[in-house]
Amino acid sequence: MMNTWMFPSKKDWEAIRSNSRLGFMRKKNAGFTLMEVLVAVAVLAIALVAVFQMQSQSVSMATDSRFMTTAALLAQSKMAEIESGALSADRAQTGDFGSDYPQYTWQVEISDTQLPRFKKIEVTVSNKDLLRRGDYKLVLYIAGGS
Repeated sequence: MMNTWMFPSKKDWEAIRSNSRLGFMRKKNAGFTLMEVLVAVAVLAIALVAVFQMQSQSVSMATDSRFMTTAALLAQSKMAEIESGALSADRAQTGDFGSDYPQYTWQVEISDTQLPRFKKIEVTVSNKDLLRRGDYKLVLYIAGGS
């Protein structure tokens, strides 16, 4: 069997030339344009801003939740002291919760109600370390007035 060498015809040369141009053009257009990169960066920046805002809001909500939980427990304990008689229910008082909760303060206000035998006792627990002023109020109506 004999190998014969044939020269490409004019038609073959045109096909080769057009394919090589397309190959060259494909390599030239193979990357992203500047506009595509800018749009992608803008979308990414907007998404990151939203994520950071959600994270910040989540931290703030966790702080508020911690305050509400702790303040509710402290207010209930102070109200239990009043109900048991360990703390006088005859006059308004203020104080703090000692070294266990140094940032929390309490205030008890006693007022008469429209019903002659009942008193309104309001315990307010505050946290002086919070940036936003946070108060938790617990109200109890007890019989015992004149």
